[in-house]
Amino acid sequence: MATEASAARFPLLSTGVLLLALWPVAAVEIYTPGTLEALNGTDVRLKCTFSSHHSVGQQTTVSWDFRPQEKSQSESVFYYSYEPYPPQKGRFSGRAVWDGNIAKNDASIMIRNVNPTDNGTFFCQVKNPPDVDGVIGEIQLSVVLKVNFSEIHILAITIGSACTLMIVVVVGVVICRHRRRMRQEKNVEMVETEL
Repeated sequence: MATEASAARFPLLSTGVLLLALWPVAAVEIYTPGTLEALNGTDVRLKCTFSSHHSVGQQTTVSWDFRPQEKSQSESVFYYSYEPYPPQKGRFSGRAVWDGNIAKNDASIMIRNVNPTDNGTFFCQVKNPPDVDGVIGEIQLSVVLKVNFSEIHILAITIGSACTLMIVVVVGVVICRHRRRMRQEKNVEMVETEL
């Protein structure tokens, strides 16, 4: 009788284990700008946001790594696990600062005083158990010595110039009308004094 009860429970137990094994584990989705250009000597925010099927909590971790252009080996930049752990040594010691908010699904960091040796790829990885898989976010950083004019800069200058021209035309029209009115009033006064 005991053997029959054990045999009856075994399929239920194996079904429960099978269901747990097949329980969906979703991937953490990472969002980064892809490429970023920064001026030498400035601070740059490496934006990394994420979405997860589970609410973030104390088990959520963020790791940032960096691979320079000239090397294939990555180095650690920053780590977050319940609180930020900035690097204690290496090129980013004293320069990598936590700038995110885990509660708002933001895993961003700030790199202070960027320079050409920071050219390379930054990797942002977020794990939010049980969501631990997913594509690692990448940001290709280019540190430039001077700002290049992009299409956005040219568009901004064009729009700004057009707005300035419109303001000058409106002010010119107002001044011309005001002067014409003043002349007409002066002419009316002269005609009245002659009479």
